[in-house]
Amino acid sequence: PSQRGLNEHSNGLLRRDGLPKTMDFRDTDETFIQSVASKRNHIPRKSLNYRTPLEVFLSCIDKDILSSLI
Repeated sequence: PSQRGLNEHSNGLLRRDGLPKTMDFRDTDETFIQSVASKRNHIPRKSLNYRTPLEVFLSCIDKDILSSLI
């Protein structure tokens, strides 16, 4: 079955980053997965009013909780 356009686009971006559909993540280096996730989280999205997922996440976190994590 086909997916929504945003899902298809996101999956395509992951493929371009070197994550083939058949990739077994159990055998994948954690550093590589983290680098791909970080790259994806720093791309502005139209659906987020041209903010990055990281910006949206940080805007939802209580400032006291955030400062305790740093």
